[in-house]
Amino acid sequence: MENMDATVLATALPALARDLNQDPITLKLALTAYVAALGVFIPVSGWMADKLGARTIFRSAMLVFMGGSILCALSNSLFTFVAARFLQGIGGAMMVPVGRVIIARSVTKAELVKAVSYLTLPALVGPVVGPPLGGFITTYFHWRWIFLINIPFCMLGLYLAGRFIENFVEPDAAPLDVKGFILTSVGAALIMLGLSLFGGHLVPQSVPILMCVIGAIALAMYWRHAARVPHPLLDFRLLKIPTLHASVMGGSLFRIGLGAVPFLLPLALQEGLGMTAFEAGTITCASAFGSLFMRLIATSVLRRYGFRTTLMVNAVFAGFALAAYGIFSAHTPYLLIAAIVLMGGVFPALQFTCLNSIAYADIDSRDAGRVTSLASVIQQLSLGMGVTIAGLVLQASNYIQGHATIVEADFWPAFVVIGLFSIASVPVSGKLPRNAGLELTRGHAG
Repeated sequence: MENMDATVLATALPALARDLNQDPITLKLALTAYVAALGVFIPVSGWMADKLGARTIFRSAMLVFMGGSILCALSNSLFTFVAARFLQGIGGAMMVPVGRVIIARSVTKAELVKAVSYLTLPALVGPVVGPPLGGFITTYFHWRWIFLINIPFCMLGLYLAGRFIENFVEPDAAPLDVKGFILTSVGAALIMLGLSLFGGHLVPQSVPILMCVIGAIALAMYWRHAARVPHPLLDFRLLKIPTLHASVMGGSLFRIGLGAVPFLLPLALQEGLGMTAFEAGTITCASAFGSLFMRLIATSVLRRYGFRTTLMVNAVFAGFALAAYGIFSAHTPYLLIAAIVLMGGVFPALQFTCLNSIAYADIDSRDAGRVTSLASVIQQLSLGMGVTIAGLVLQASNYIQGHATIVEADFWPAFVVIGLFSIASVPVSGKLPRNAGLELTRGHAG
C-alpha cells in the first residue's frame, strides 16, 4: 500500500501540479513533507511498539495512513495537499519500521536474509502496479482517484495483521526520551522542509535558510543530549557496531541517489520526453520487475560473494545504472528505455537486501526496536534528501541552460549526480570486515 502510493503519486505529479497551478518541481514539497513526517515519528515508533504492542501500533498506523489518503483526494490547494501528505507520513512512520521489528523478532539470524527478501516481495506489487495504474487513472480519469485505491488495501491489511501478527510487547521498555523527541522532531522537519523550499517561489529565500539553521541547531543540541542520557530516543552509540555503521552510513549515500528516482524519472519521461502519464507509468514499473528478479536470487549471491564484496561492487553497477537514465531522449527507442529502467531495478534491489539485512547482523533481538528506529530515520531522511538534491540540480541545470520551462536537456546532470551518490558509498562498505554478516548467510537453502 505504501509503496504503491509513492509510485502512483510520482507518476501523477505533473498533472497534479497543473491542477494546483504549481510548477512540477515545486511538488517535490509534497514528497518531502511525507519524509519529514517520517523523520519526526519514526524515532518513537520502536518505543511505541515496545510499550503498546507491535500489532496495535501496526494497525493504528494503517488507519492513519488511510485517513491521510482520503484527505489527499479531497485537497484543492498546495497547502492542504502537503498537510494531508504529512498525515500520511505519520502512518508510514509507524508501518514499515514496526513491520521490520516484527520480522527481526520472529526469525533466527540465519533466516533473516530470506525473511527480508520475502518481506519485500509483496511490497514490490506497489511499484509494479502503481506507475501504470497511476498513469492510467491520471490520463483517463482524475488524479484524486489514485489516493482512494489505498482504502481496500488498508482494510485487507487490518484484517491480516489482526489474524497473523503477534502483539509483541517489550516488558522492560525504556522510558520515552521526551526532550530527544522534541529536538529530533524540530530538527528533521525543519531541515527537510527548508531544503525542499530552496529555489522555489513559494516563500522568500530567507525562510528556508532560517528553517535549515534552526533545524541544524536542534539536531546539534540532540547530539549533545543523546551522549548524556542512558536511553536516548536515537542512540548513535549503536553506530559503533561495524555492520550497523555500514548499513546506515553507507546506505544513506546510496539511498540519496535512489531516493531521487521516483521523483526524477516520471518527470523526465513526461516533461522532458513528452510522454503521457500512462506511457511513463508503463516504463517506470519495469524497475520493479528487475527488483523482483534480484530479490529471488539475493540470498544465493550473498552466500557466494559475502556482504562486503557485494555491497562494494554492486554500488558501482547501481550508480552507472541510475546515471544511464540521463541518456534518454525523444529519439531513444521505447524498448531500450524500458530495458535500462529494468536494470535500474536489479542492482538497487540487491543493495537494499544487503543493507537491510546486515543492519541486524550483530544485534540482540531486544535491541531490534532501537536499531530499527535509528536506521529507519536516517534511511528515510536520505531518500527525502535525494528528492531535494535532484530538484535543486534540475533547477540549476534549467537556469544555467536558460530554458523557460523544463526540457529534455535539463535532466542528464541530475541523473549523473544521483549515480555518483551511489558510487560514493563504496569506501564506507570497504571498511567492513571480510567475514561481516557471515552468520546471516549460513541459513539452509530452500
